[in-house]
Amino acid sequence: MHYILNIETATKNCSVSIAANGKTLVCKEISELGYSHAEKLHLFIQDVIQEAAISFSQLSAIAVSQGPGSYTGLRIGVSAAKGLSYALQIPLISVDTLLALAHEVSENDGLIIPMIDARRMEVYSAIFDSNKQKIREVQAEIISEESFAAISDKIYFIGDSNEKVKSVLTKSNFVFLDAIQYPSAKEMSTISYQKYLEKDFEDVAYFEPYYLKDFLFAK
Repeated sequence: MHYILNIETATKNCSVSIAANGKTLVCKEISELGYSHAEKLHLFIQDVIQEAAISFSQLSAIAVSQGPGSYTGLRIGVSAAKGLSYALQIPLISVDTLLALAHEVSENDGLIIPMIDARRMEVYSAIFDSNKQKIREVQAEIISEESFAAISDKIYFIGDSNEKVKSVLTKSNFVFLDAIQYPSAKEMSTISYQKYLEKDFEDVAYFEPYYLKDFLFAK
């Protein structure tokens, strides 16, 4: 049995899970107006280990959200993940934040565009097909009426930017899944396990989060 600890701190959601062979066993998370990652993350890690009834020595790897997202949140999550990986001498795995967010969509009849708020009308986004395969790389972009207008497929928009972009993204093929706001460590489980099987690991000494822009501080 391969146990992986998944850490997601790229947005307001502080989320931690334990997965066994890609299946989430337990997840603990909280999203608050004020970022509380520094206070909650290590407590959540201890809690999920206890609730899963395993020890740190049984972990096969540590997975962490790589971004894009909040500079502060990413630094906290990556620092914790690197520390655990080094101390336990187990692999470090990075997971694309937008891919984890896309995995929360169950609909399979259109494209998926997860978006993370980057202030004002700017977002971090990528485009995935119905199989969660990335077909357009991550971009920092300012949303306007012309955004995604050339796409005729149904598009599912998810993330914490939905409310602010609805006023300009008004095409009939645009669908907003407002219940999905933040990436979760629950959805990292299958992704991190596949990367573990492929031995797709990071160098603990040199790995840095994918900020996309310089210093996006938490609001």
